[in-house]
Amino acid sequence: MSESLTLYKLIILYMLNKVNFPLTNVQISNFILDQGYTTYFNLQQALFELQDSNLIRLEKTQKNSRYFITAEGVQTLDYFHNRISPAIQEDIVLYLKEHKIELRNDVSVLMDYYRTTSGEYAAHCVVQEQGSDLIDLTMTFPLKKQAESICNHWKEKYQDIYSYLMDELL
Repeated sequence: MSESLTLYKLIILYMLNKVNFPLTNVQISNFILDQGYTTYFNLQQALFELQDSNLIRLEKTQKNSRYFITAEGVQTLDYFHNRISPAIQEDIVLYLKEHKIELRNDVSVLMDYYRTTSGEYAAHCVVQEQGSDLIDLTMTFPLKKQAESICNHWKEKYQDIYSYLMDELL
């Protein structure tokens, strides 16, 4: 089991190293589980141990968990990447190539809500590109369901909202 778990960890590190944006738990799980490399529970254990070893960093929102490879993760992968078979490496590269736009959009459009110190609810919506915020919008509402609704619609409407703001402000 230990060698298998090591392989799963290396696959995760390899995936995160091949993209210039974070990947979500769902995105990593979709690839690894669809390929039949391991079970969901083994994958979650591998993610936990990578995080615990500071080889990946986790960023959580109410909607998802995003993983980033750390400098230590890159070093570890450089040292052990030959333990990932060329066939698995090719599968990863092909998957990332075929799904790159979808994967990037999933992690570039962020939304979350929280309760403010004044008792209202703030909806925080962001669109990122190459690590920079294109738009960072926070709005407050008296009701939690209003903030939730904004977050639920942000992913579908952000392009229209961004275009509208650019047209109006420029």
